[in-house]
Amino acid sequence: MTAVAAVDLGASSGRVMLAEVGPEGIELTEAHRFANLPVHLGKTLYWDVPGLYRGILDGLRVIGRRGPRLASIGVDSWAVDYGLLDADGSLLGLPVHYRDHRTDGVTEWVLDEVPADRLYAVTGLQLLPINTLFQVMSEAVSARLAAARHLLLIPDLISYWLTGVLGTERTNASTTQLLDIHSGHWATGLMAELGIRAELFSALREPGDPAGELTGTVTLDAGLPGPVPVTAVGSHDTASAVVAVPATGERFGYVSCGTWSLVGVELSAPVLTEESRLANFTNEGGVDGTIRYLRNVMGLWLLQESRRAWGNPDLDGLLAEAAGCPPLRSVIDPGDPVFLAPGDIPARIRRWCADTGQPEPATPAETTRCVLDSLALAYRNTLRAAQRLSGKEIEVVHLVGGGVRNELLCQLTADACGLPVVAGPAEATALGNALVQARAVGAVRGGLPELRALVRAGCTLRRYTPCEPAAPWDQAATRLPMP
Repeated sequence: MTAVAAVDLGASSGRVMLAEVGPEGIELTEAHRFANLPVHLGKTLYWDVPGLYRGILDGLRVIGRRGPRLASIGVDSWAVDYGLLDADGSLLGLPVHYRDHRTDGVTEWVLDEVPADRLYAVTGLQLLPINTLFQVMSEAVSARLAAARHLLLIPDLISYWLTGVLGTERTNASTTQLLDIHSGHWATGLMAELGIRAELFSALREPGDPAGELTGTVTLDAGLPGPVPVTAVGSHDTASAVVAVPATGERFGYVSCGTWSLVGVELSAPVLTEESRLANFTNEGGVDGTIRYLRNVMGLWLLQESRRAWGNPDLDGLLAEAAGCPPLRSVIDPGDPVFLAPGDIPARIRRWCADTGQPEPATPAETTRCVLDSLALAYRNTLRAAQRLSGKEIEVVHLVGGGVRNELLCQLTADACGLPVVAGPAEATALGNALVQARAVGAVRGGLPELRALVRAGCTLRRYTPCEPAAPWDQAATRLPMP
């Protein structure tokens, strides 16, 4: 068995996982898990990336004490956010959080310069105010951006600190709205048109490419026997998660469910039709040249923030109560921008329901049921639109990520979609990260089907079949915007 370390940074927590991989399967062990707590400084919401880096080193020290010699380390994280470096390679302030208000109104300003249809034709991405393009444009006249010499997405920033080597991994670059969907290279023409300096952006890497070796200082600090290579993986966490979708064929849809939900299908080529653009579907790069054709749907963030507002009641008890609440009594659009920022989500849900003439959820259990019913409906609508727009038939829905632990959400998704749901693995991102590393160092061979077979061999999966009639879901779906 070959040992690799998967560093997986999510929007609410980070983890360092030890993966031992061989031709017969993969065994995943959590070395260290740590919170990802953003911080308000003045009026701006930032990521605490020094704290995340400290958590990564703590996790590598745990592996160093356990003794397996690492053949590789790989890093993935959420998309779109970035750090800026000066000419000396020093960080110019903390990376700004995508939930910060700095991009308010920027989308409209950019579209006045580059029409939406042309932007989609070049990048193939859905319009989201959090996209890197709009974040960069929000600080177009800032002293910070003027002083910057390099822009690195979060996993590439971590890799740079580990190795001292600059580079940008392509699957994450594909989420920036600054990558040309046709050539797979940076969209330098678009950058020039908007006044963005192309020299800020580093050379692109493919998943599986070498990304350097741990510096001597990091190797000593982590207590690891060197040298230790760092390997580029599908560094957008969803790209790694889709690698670990345990599908047995091609006719599947997926829901990568965590703080966000990424809902879509896997394709061999992008869909760039006008209908696709108007439906706000995105074409993001996947491992082995695939396209992740999907929409971002708000995920368990709604429940996480609601529980925080309620004083963090026990989740299992809350879900049990929610299961007994009347179904589909009130539903919301999880993608409404009103739910993006931190704060009192239950109050916003009540207001949304009142404004749309629906009963206001009065208890935590009723609010939880409203959230889960709404997510299941959003998954249904998105997957049906993905089939229609791409021409790809779906026979099963694979739900991966932390949401697989929410049995009520899994069952509601099966009921809403009218399709079987296969739930698992929960740590799909770390597994996909580790498998790409293992293949790069020669521990396993093959393409995505062979990697997915290793996932099926090593993970416990649960199957949910639809058990509710379709009519109530069809009727409730009309209360939400259709892609």
